[in-house]
Amino acid sequence: MSPISCHVLVLAAGFGRRMRGTGDKLLQTVEGAPLLRTLALRALASGRPVTITLPPGEDGAARRAALAGLEVTRVPVPDAAEGMAASIRAGVAALPASAAAVMIVPADMPELTGDDLRRIADAAEKPSDPPRVLRAIAADGTPGHPVAFPRAAFPALAELSGDHGARPVLSAWSETCETIALPGRHAILDLDTPEAWAAWYAGHAD
Repeated sequence: MSPISCHVLVLAAGFGRRMRGTGDKLLQTVEGAPLLRTLALRALASGRPVTITLPPGEDGAARRAALAGLEVTRVPVPDAAEGMAASIRAGVAALPASAAAVMIVPADMPELTGDDLRRIADAAEKPSDPPRVLRAIAADGTPGHPVAFPRAAFPALAELSGDHGARPVLSAWSETCETIALPGRHAILDLDTPEAWAAWYAGHAD
């Protein structure tokens, strides 16, 4: 069996301002548990090590509690208010030298499954010359998440700034970016407003 070399990085340090004070989107109930815990369990089901970025101090207390008992690496992000880039920088910096790739997963995507994450991690661990970026797309071809980056992209990820995520790195690697289609809207469904959550719950009512 080949050594594990792709790590899952779940971005969960954002403040969820689009919820307008109605509650933490990452603590909404999905499959009987807070979304963050459910997604962490799915990430662990991929068979890869999981790192999760979190707000520092009291801001992240409830999210840390949601992860109680799980074998994940928790990384506080002191400058989380800067935006997604701060989470990516902190998460990548926390990865061990043995990590040959990182799969970046936003934490507000309730339909991503363990199988989805495993498929991308499996592909990221296959030798490629030149190295490649792997990006999940929806069944209709719309680009989404997760995105897996090879170690060769880590220096660029470590220099990101602002709230545009890894877009500059994706752009720089566009010629060697390959896509993996996930079922339905798994790769593009993110819930970050009260209205989006209400609509999703309505569509998943028993």
